[in-house]
Amino acid sequence: MDGSAVLLEPFRHDFMQRAFLGCVLIGFTNGALSTFIVLRRLALMADAMAHSLLPGLALALILFGVAPVSLFFGALVAALLVALGTQLISGSSRIKEDTSLGLLFACSFSLGLVMLNFAPVRVDVTHYLFGNILGLSDADLWTTHLISIISVPTLVALRRPLLLMMFDPSVAASQGVPVAGLRYFLMGILVLSMISSLQAVGVVLALGMLIAPAATLYLLTDSFTVIFWAAGFLGAFGSCLGLWFSYLFNLPSGACIVLVLGCFFLLAYLMSPRYGLITKLLRRRHLHEESLARWRRPAETRQGSEGNQA
Repeated sequence: MDGSAVLLEPFRHDFMQRAFLGCVLIGFTNGALSTFIVLRRLALMADAMAHSLLPGLALALILFGVAPVSLFFGALVAALLVALGTQLISGSSRIKEDTSLGLLFACSFSLGLVMLNFAPVRVDVTHYLFGNILGLSDADLWTTHLISIISVPTLVALRRPLLLMMFDPSVAASQGVPVAGLRYFLMGILVLSMISSLQAVGVVLALGMLIAPAATLYLLTDSFTVIFWAAGFLGAFGSCLGLWFSYLFNLPSGACIVLVLGCFFLLAYLMSPRYGLITKLLRRRHLHEESLARWRRPAETRQGSEGNQA
């Protein structure tokens, strides 16, 4: 088998075609949403949301069995309860939001692991923890497609009030922007995105898809529009590339997807023309050489004037 045949081999199988389509939809949606997650500094909230999906999935399995619709609504309700619980605890006590968030997501994740033992059907916990995009069914694909259709156009339509709410909430409120409503809306879109990525990378690795694309572009450009769209395309491309690597080398698909996105971030961190580590080191070295040159120049001038006087 020649090289081109090896490279195109994954695209010849129906289950891989569904997986690649799922990667495009999930990767683009998560990449676009990651712009708001990174700029709003909601990484901890996103991580808590991902872990809080598990008890909802477990409860849906116990009550209704393995049904995509019931799993979807179970995960949605559980994540929203954790988000609302975080706001309730932090708003009614001296406990800060990050503390209540960490406590709730740890407890909800533990509760989900315990509840899975009472499910009437035998489930593989690793599929929910680390994903299994190769097992993406047509129903899962339709759910992912619906979530993408809802999430991306809505974020595009509301990007201006969302940006104003993120960077200056007081000004946004004075201009009639419903700040609290937009915050809950962003949490709702985050939950939907988490549910769509659950099948791909699981609850443990979902945070990588929600941070890496925008974090990478944030090191390359200052334009929100460029970050938004480029992060979406980077998420889709990185997800497909990770899936392709996982097939060729027989590796876990979710881990490969997150690792590929992490490699893109590492390249930007090292080689970004403006904010990269190498650029900063070179700039620091250049400034050091300039300071040395300025320090040596007066000494040489003084030596030259003393020689003339002699």
